[in-house]
Amino acid sequence: MEKFDVIVVGAGLAGLAAAHALADRGVECLVLERGDYPGSKNVTGGRIYVNPVRDLFPDLWPDAPLERFIVHEGVTLMAKERSVSFGYSGDELRTAPHQSYSVLRARFDRWLAERVEEKGAMLLTKTLVTDVLREGGRVAGVVAGGDELRADVVVAADGVLSLTAERAGLHPPLTPREYAVGVKEVIALPAEKIADRFQLTGNEGAARLFVGAATAGLFGGGFLYTNRESVSLGLVIGIAEFLEQDPPRDLPVLMEDFKRRPEIAPLIRDGVTVEYAAHMIPEGGFRGLQPLYGDGMLVVGDAAGFALNLGFTVRGMEYALASGYYAAQAILKAREAGDYGAETLAEYGRLLQESFVLKDFQSFQAAPAFVKNPRFFGHYPEFMGRLLRDIHAVPGGPKDRLYPTLRGHLHLRELWSMFKDFREVTKL
Repeated sequence: MEKFDVIVVGAGLAGLAAAHALADRGVECLVLERGDYPGSKNVTGGRIYVNPVRDLFPDLWPDAPLERFIVHEGVTLMAKERSVSFGYSGDELRTAPHQSYSVLRARFDRWLAERVEEKGAMLLTKTLVTDVLREGGRVAGVVAGGDELRADVVVAADGVLSLTAERAGLHPPLTPREYAVGVKEVIALPAEKIADRFQLTGNEGAARLFVGAATAGLFGGGFLYTNRESVSLGLVIGIAEFLEQDPPRDLPVLMEDFKRRPEIAPLIRDGVTVEYAAHMIPEGGFRGLQPLYGDGMLVVGDAAGFALNLGFTVRGMEYALASGYYAAQAILKAREAGDYGAETLAEYGRLLQESFVLKDFQSFQAAPAFVKNPRFFGHYPEFMGRLLRDIHAVPGGPKDRLYPTLRGHLHLRELWSMFKDFREVTKL
């Protein structure tokens, strides 16, 4: 019966980060991945914020296969017949070290897995973990491919539907309101067309978010990230809101409608879809976090719920990397003590609490309720569209003065509703 120091289930960012940090310290580590290769099932939208994790993995970033550094930020409120866009670009975004990059996970994860193997970790792909082993009331390994593999500690890094954490009793049944479903296409385009259409120079990149009619007024939104020779385009929709629709909506149809929008179609014209995928995303925020540790097990990345949607930023990859790193540090301390019980592995929770990870989740624990306000997805895109329509209108006869035009839209009831929404903003 095989025995390892650590078994990591899942070769996504969190699992590979844990294996990288452990193997770097000489810990015997086995990584199990059910996909054909690391990254084959990792289809997250495509943006990583490097600053929070730059110092955790200093040797990785100089050679990492990142796509473009983001210098143009954009948000579009989509109404049914019009839209309003806001953009930001600053010199600080153009200055190295850059804050964030677009990334293709199939390429990046495969590269990171190679670095992990160079450190001495063992990687087995096409291997499905079906159960956990218990010994004396604690997790003592996993069952994979019909074989029993033992370890001092198991790291559950197998994504939002973590079977490993569920079998260990650390992942309670899912509730639809804490999750969203995302669909994404990678659309190939020549680099010169991307530069021209998004007004980019060199390896600069753009990121755009879309709210409103992109998801038919449902909680969620659209995204677009520029890669070197492609764009990542997709939609994210809350599962509960999606299921409650009567009649039910077809997500692929919404995606096709999104691609035909006049704000999108010119940007992807003549492009060829080279990847299409769908996956689930944690949306519970701080209150939706799963238990982080138990006797003989730690839970990292999406399996723990480490994704944070603030509306203007959607973050997850840096939390995955950091949680894997801090899980490794907790394991190293437990290894010194020769004790892998929950009390010793609780060091993982303490390290996260002291890091940006749980500090961010606590600071923005009101975000899930705020971003799910239906007015943001239905009312405000239509309101802003009508307001800007009337401001810019030049009729055949005399044009109304600006103040009466504004007053026609900003009546008392509207102002009162805005005030109540603004009160929610103050909680962020």
